[in-house]
Amino acid sequence: MIKKIIFLPLILLFTSSCQMNMSQKQILTPLEIQSLQSREYEEDMKIVFSSVVSVFQDIGYTISSADSLSGLIVAESTADSDFASKFWLGITNVSQTKANAFVETIGSMTKVRINFVTSNEQSFGYGQTDRKDVQILDAEPYRLAFEKIENAIFVRSSAN
Repeated sequence: MIKKIIFLPLILLFTSSCQMNMSQKQILTPLEIQSLQSREYEEDMKIVFSSVVSVFQDIGYTISSADSLSGLIVAESTADSDFASKFWLGITNVSQTKANAFVETIGSMTKVRINFVTSNEQSFGYGQTDRKDVQILDAEPYRLAFEKIENAIFVRSSAN
């Protein structure tokens, strides 16, 4: 009986803290995510595509692949490793941001959709690894990227 009296408040405390953490996490609908990640431009796809590639390089990404026919651009940032955990614990923590963009012509408009994902990978002794990818849903990185893309489009379209 005493165990139940002690155990019940612990369960209530645990479940209420889990609910608080879940309610604090922002949940976006697929349409809200698409709106966050997409912009349309009144420029030729060739100009927009090359502007996106250029901006990815300007903000520190290495282009893994870019195909103007399909409109797909895949890039990744430099990797950041945690030296202290490697030295003291023998665990390697590597974080990296991956980006991809899809550029397509819809009617007279050129649409760009960008996706940023943070990838965290851990390597342990005996060859064990673990990886966690998290889609970035904060508006600020997308706003900054699209602002730079708009500037690059302006410069390229002014040169023609």
